[in-house]
Amino acid sequence: MKRIVAFLAALGVAALASAQAPNASGEVTKIDKAGNRIELRHGEIKALDMPPMRMIFRVRDPKLLDGLAVGDKVRFTAEKADGQYVVSAISKAP
Repeated sequence: MKRIVAFLAALGVAALASAQAPNASGEVTKIDKAGNRIELRHGEIKALDMPPMRMIFRVRDPKLLDGLAVGDKVRFTAEKADGQYVVSAISKAP
């Protein structure tokens, strides 16, 4: 029984980590701090069944835009929430 509990706990941690991991990479093409939006030229986002393109995303938290500039290469996590595509995490790519 202890093995099963340990396995399920490890599985839950792995699922949580993968849900938080960046699922796309791209380049910042425009930042709209007043509108809490960012335009990105990105590669394929398999989790959203989205081909490479340039598009505007809402950002979950306006603080995500702090420290970013047009031209920055980024890794980000995007999801669909309330019918809109939203960036929930973003960081400069190494």
